[in-house]
Amino acid sequence: MAHNSSAQPALSWCVVGQGAIGLLAASQLKLAKQPIKLWLRQPAAIDITFNQHALHFHSAIAPLNAVLVPVKSYSVIDALHSLLPALSADAQLVLSHNGMGTIEPALQLLLPTQGLWFLTTTHGALKQGNNVRHTGQGDSVLAPLNAAAKVQLLQVQQAMNIALGPLAVVDNIQPFLWQKLAINAVINPLSALHNCRNGALADSRYQQQINAILLEVCQVATACGYPLDFAQTQANVQRVIHNTAQNFSSMQQDIAHQRRSEIAAISGYIVKQAAQHNIAVPHNRQLLQQITALQHLNAVTADIPLR
Repeated sequence: MAHNSSAQPALSWCVVGQGAIGLLAASQLKLAKQPIKLWLRQPAAIDITFNQHALHFHSAIAPLNAVLVPVKSYSVIDALHSLLPALSADAQLVLSHNGMGTIEPALQLLLPTQGLWFLTTTHGALKQGNNVRHTGQGDSVLAPLNAAAKVQLLQVQQAMNIALGPLAVVDNIQPFLWQKLAINAVINPLSALHNCRNGALADSRYQQQINAILLEVCQVATACGYPLDFAQTQANVQRVIHNTAQNFSSMQQDIAHQRRSEIAAISGYIVKQAAQHNIAVPHNRQLLQQITALQHLNAVTADIPLR
């Protein structure tokens, strides 16, 4: 990979939205004295309390040359459409969300001179009103997705290491996305269906179902060219259940608060890829159907549209 040269302009970062992970990243950058602003639907200055630090954020204004996009998978393309008119011709964008399926459509929206990255993270954060807490220390993996990203490797790496480090930079994000997808395919839907903390999934009554879900994911990942070892994947899932035992998953929170979840980018992505390879995935399909049904029930109950 080529490191950025001194000819490259300094990046001035903004974070899209006010989600927990986005505000965690913005807060870490702010506390490190890095210039950081927020890109919001309605431009406004906001105040938050992060781990007992009172922080003030201004709205970002065009042109934008460095953007972290930590929004839900189903909002990524809409977010990019809103950003496009404000982006500089050499802007760097970093996607970060659960699930898979956004990279190709995102690349098609950008100019060849605009860099696209993906960052997957195991950090945990919780937002309650204007209060944001770092609930789980994790790490992150970052990868450039096109040639224009590699031009700015050093600057993007440095900023993301402050925001959501410790950081590993890799050439290909896909194996890491499949590994995380396997974890999410278990913990997110099961915790949402049973309305429980992650740690409850260590109970013996869930193990047969967990193993069945993972066997299917490993089959599909292998067919897609990213083989997952079942025993290792099983161990990874149990480790995350243990390490995040007191946490509520993002999907549990979405269903509990009658919000749309990322099930289509998690179980839905697995089902879609399985169909392309003629692999039966009844357990993942059932989770997709159950969570989708819950979402529709929530939407009807709350009398609000899903989109």
